[in-house]
Amino acid sequence: MISELIVFLVLSLVAVSSALGMLLSRNAVYSALFLVLNFATVAVFYILLGAPFIAMAQITVYAGAIMVLFLFVIMLLGADSLAPGKVLPWQKPLAGALAFVLVVESVYLLALRGVPIGIVTRPIESINSVESLREMGMVLFNQYLLPFEVTSILLLVAMVGAIVLTKQEKGGQK
Repeated sequence: MISELIVFLVLSLVAVSSALGMLLSRNAVYSALFLVLNFATVAVFYILLGAPFIAMAQITVYAGAIMVLFLFVIMLLGADSLAPGKVLPWQKPLAGALAFVLVVESVYLLALRGVPIGIVTRPIESINSVESLREMGMVLFNQYLLPFEVTSILLLVAMVGAIVLTKQEKGGQK
């Protein structure tokens, strides 16, 4: 039990630092790689919770497919590093106010509502059996086929849009 707590604390430190690295990085490729590290730590969290299928789906779908698409678009657009942006006068006060609201909510949830109501136990039925995975696949591709296909079409349209935006006409002009 104590080893799981130590692993959880180390992974939470890695997850938070990789999220901050993703947000604060000026290079888009480094930011995407920090996001991959964050996805990997979330997958290890799923393994700690006893859900290896969700952990593998996290690695395959997010760290694999989606991040390859992000990196492809970043490289295709040539947006490796961000140009210095213009700061609007209302952005800093709004960011400060939202940060204050977030701190107040966090203190409220931790101090006043942080008392556990009951004991959290692991689910009785394991999802690691082949039959339960087959049932999950049948539900995914029968009941949720339309959202699955709509997502794939949206990703295809985004990729074609990125290619169209960066395509140069003959003669060197866009």
